[in-house]
Parts: sequence; C-alpha cells; structure tokens
Amino acid sequence: MESDGVVDFYDTWAPFYDAEETPTEDVAYYLDRARETDGRVLEVGCGTGRIYLELLRSGIDAVGIDLSEGMLGRLREKAADAGLSPDVRRADMRTFTVEEPFELVIVPFRAFLHNLTVEDQLTALRSLLAATTDDGGVVLNFYAPDCEFVAENYGTEETSPVEIDGETYRVLHRADFEDELEGIVKGEKVLFDADDDVVVSETYRVKSVSKREFELLLRLVGASSWDLTNFEGESPTDVTDELVWSIRP
Repeated sequence: MESDGVVDFYDTWAPFYDAEETPTEDVAYYLDRARETDGRVLEVGCGTGRIYLELLRSGIDAVGIDLSEGMLGRLREKAADAGLSPDVRRADMRTFTVEEPFELVIVPFRAFLHNLTVEDQLTALRSLLAATTDDGGVVLNFYAPDCEFVAENYGTEETSPVEIDGETYRVLHRADFEDELEGIVKGEKVLFDADDDVVVSETYRVKSVSKREFELLLRLVGASSWDLTNFEGESPTDVTDELVWSIRP
C-alpha cells in the first residue's frame, strides 16, 4: 500500500484536508454503531479525526490507527484544541496487531479500497477480523462500481473553491482508470492559490470492488457471517447506495 503512493498523498494533503466538504451521513452512522457497542472501538484509517474525534466527544473508549503520520499530526492538533486526549498511532491496516481485541472495528470513508491487490485485500481483512472479539465485528463501507457514473465523470476535471485561513483556493480533482481490467482507479488532486499557482499536487489509487467480489473475499478469510445495508440500515437497491458491511469473525 505504501509503495502505491497513499502515504505521500495523505501526508501532502493533511494540512488542507479539512478544508474540503466531506459526507456527514457516515459520521452519524458510525457514532450510532459505536454507542450500541459494549466495549472499546478501533477506527482504522482515522485520518484527521473526522469521525474519531466525535467518538471521543461522545465518551466512547476509542483507539485510532492511520498510515499517514501527517494526518495523525493534524488529528492531534485538533484534539488538543478541543481538550481531547486521543489514543492514535501509525499503522498499516494489512499488518497491524492489537494487544487486546476490540468489540467494534470500523473502517470508514472507503479506506479499504486502498488495498489494490487480492493479497492486500485478504491480508487486511484477516488483520481486521483478528482485531475484534469473538462476539464483536468489523464495519466498513465503500461505493458500488457505477457504470453510468464512470461514463459521465471519469477522465473529466472537477473544480471547487475552498477557504483556507481566510484565503480562497481552488481544488481540481480528476479520476480515471489506470488499469480498467483490474479496476484500478488513479485520482489526482491539485490545490491552486488565488493567483492560480499550484500549492500542492498528488495522486492516489483505489481498487473498485463489486458486491460479489467482496463476498468472495469474506468467504476466503473465513468470516462467519455478514450483513449488507446502506447508511439508513436498509438493503441496498442499486449502485447509488453506499455498501455498508457488518462482518462477524
């Protein structure tokens, strides 16, 4: 995963990451799941704390790991400003271990898609399941491959204004298949200042995963059972629904 540039991308974007608008429905969902849990929670891919800090504010005993030290540094700054005491460390979702298992392990915001190979996917799933108690579980989400969305948006550029420290910047984002056969998508994000000069530019890669493909992965790692819903707790009906997986070891 590190060799595919994910660390460089998030380390570079960490100072500007929170300036962009991000979805909020997943925050409420994961908070509810954590509140229903009688025990500790581990967030894998905690980033700058978009969800993790809300867990702490709610009094939940939560630990966070992330591959990017830059993102964790930003999380610690935000926690200090809010008077919170985070328990976070740098770790790779494929190889991390825990001293004591958690009742709930969450992997929000499609972080699992950064595993680009079958070997990485299987290794990550085994590590996630090993980190939970026998009666606990892993919850993660990602999008379903959407042919219409791909046809309309891949290969095009999308720009949006952002405000950073009172100054207006512009973010350009484009994505396209790097390897269509393998489902590898390469994205690029560029931040321009008010003079249209490039402030930062980085690329990232993700691996699209279909519903049936993921079910096969779960069978291969020996998951005992799983449920599939959207963030409303209902069964997904089409590819516009986010796929939310609740997996039991």
